Order: sequence, then structure tokens, then C-alpha cells
Amino acid sequence: MFNKKDYRKVGQTDLKISPVTLGTMTFGDQNSAKDAFMQLDYARSQGINSFDVAEMYPVPPKAETCNATELIMGDWIGRQNREELVISTKVAGPRRSIDWIRGGPKSLDENNITQAVDGSLKRMKTDYIDLLYLHWPERNVPMFGQYKFDPKDDFYNNKKINWVSIESQLTCIESLVKEGKVRYFALSNELPWGVMEFTRIARAQGLPLICAVQNSYSLINRIVELGLTEIFFREDLAFLAYSPLGFGHLTGKYLKDPKSLGRANLFPGYAKRYDKPGVNRAIKSYLKLAEDLDLSLTELALSFVYSQWFVKSTIIGATTMEQLKQNISVYKTKLPEDIINRIDQIHLEVMNPAP
Repeated sequence: MFNKKDYRKVGQTDLKISPVTLGTMTFGDQNSAKDAFMQLDYARSQGINSFDVAEMYPVPPKAETCNATELIMGDWIGRQNREELVISTKVAGPRRSIDWIRGGPKSLDENNITQAVDGSLKRMKTDYIDLLYLHWPERNVPMFGQYKFDPKDDFYNNKKINWVSIESQLTCIESLVKEGKVRYFALSNELPWGVMEFTRIARAQGLPLICAVQNSYSLINRIVELGLTEIFFREDLAFLAYSPLGFGHLTGKYLKDPKSLGRANLFPGYAKRYDKPGVNRAIKSYLKLAEDLDLSLTELALSFVYSQWFVKSTIIGATTMEQLKQNISVYKTKLPEDIINRIDQIHLEVMNPAP
């Protein structure tokens, strides 16, 4: 389906990625190694060269499955032409309580970042990571369903928390790049201040510049449009959109049957971002629009994200081959401008219900 002419440049790097990236966060939990290999092989057969991983995967994070995704990827990567692949992985930081990763990473300091990279390289049986993400910021920011910045979270027992500086994080990344362990560096779940501060300090100190940002983006979460998209344009940064189907909500299945089989019900409490009062209202409106167009809600939701000028690649995941094939094939569906305008009207009426 995709060929090299379809590939897109990642920022100011020489990386070129397919417009669709295969996400892997179900590998090792909802999907067995056999399932994962089938998905990976099919993705390659469709010209997909970009694969998104993380040291904490599969999701939701559990001690008994931690690192399983990278181990599966390692077995698969060894059977491929490594130079044809763009492999991304992510370093877990201290802002979530995950005690089984490096004893609970207390910070994104040199020791933790280096250990994370070395562990990922070993598990994935590769000499280098094409694109290394910091999975979420070191500092206090609203994340994963939170939507307000609270200055009080900068303090613990009335003492200001000394977050690891951005310069220190960049200095460690520079060492890993020089060692050949990491080719390029990016941010995930980051906000405008962080993107610009990483950029400012890197330029001032001659340290590695970020080349991409990976955040949630869908019909029900367009937060990146409120500040980040201008930065992507002016700073020549790639944007990779994750959760284009809103944790399955934008298939419409939970609207039709709240008890439908899926991650939102399999892992209670893990989809809090979508447990907001405006979510179902928005989804009902988008479902009605999809029906008017003789499209499924899945097709409408994916084709919207696929069509955005600032989205270099959309990260899709699936638990079945049928889902994967459908999600990839939707790329051929193009929405005319008048339909985009109708989507925007719904957005203005129910704006970002799942931030």
C-alpha cells in the first residue's frame, strides 16, 4: 500500500517514515507473540516501516508483563533488514508510580536514561534506537486525563521538588547519540512550554534538538491544535498522533454497548481520559455524521487524523488482524473540505471532551 514515495521526513533528520506507524502496546498481554508477528509481518507487507514501542509496554503496565513488548520486537527485528525499519522506544520517567522499572525511576537523570536505553537495546537485540522518546515530562505537568496545571504539585511536604533539569536530560541524550546507541531524540506527552524549552536550551548549549513530538490526537482530543501545531510548523518538528480512535471509543462500540469487550472495560480505571461528561455527546454527533456519509465511525475518525497537515504519521494499534487491516485501509478514504467543516462545527460545540 505504501511505498518510499509516501514516506515523510521526520523533522530535520534523515529519517523517513510511513504515514501509518504500527503501535505495539498490546503485544505481550492482549496479543501473544504469534499474534504480534502476524501484525508486524502484515504491516511490513503494506509498506509500513515505522514501529512504536516503549520499555513499559504492554499497557496497562504490570510487573509481570513489563518489557514483554520489547522482547517480542527483538525476536521479530532479528528476522528483518534492520536498516529498513524505524524503531522508536520510550524511557519511562518518575511522574507515574511504576516500581518495577529500575526500582521505580526517581528521575530522568543520566543513570536512569542510560539504563533504560541499554535495557531496550538488549531486549530488542539491536545496536541502535532510531527515535528515542522521553515518555512523559520529568517535571510537574497535567497528564493522561488531567487538564489543569497545579503549581502545588511542584512541592512535596512544603519543599520545592528539584526536577532534573532539561539541560541535564539533553546532555545525557547527547552522550547516547555520540555512542551510536540513539540516532534521534523526541518528546511524548509534552506541552508547548516543554517543547520550546527543550528547543531553546538545545540551541543555546549546542545539544541535540528534538525532531518529533508524540501526543494523543483524535476527534475528541485536539488539544495539540491549541499551541503546538504552530510550533511544529515554525520549528520543523514532526508530529506523531497516538490514540486516533480514543481508546476504542471512536469505533462507537461503547456508545452502543457500554459493556463491550475492549481495553476500557478490560482494564477498569485506565481510561479516565474518556470518562468525561462530553465524550458520549461528541461521539453521538460524530456517529450521526458518519452515518450520513455512509461511513463507519472508525473510518471517519481515522481519516480525519490521517488528513491533518501536521500529522507526519498516525500510530494505530489493534488486537485482531481484521482491525489492523481495516485501520490501514482507511488511509485511502479522503474527506472533502465540506466534511472537515462539519467535523469542525461539532468540535466547536463539544470541544476536546477527552483532554
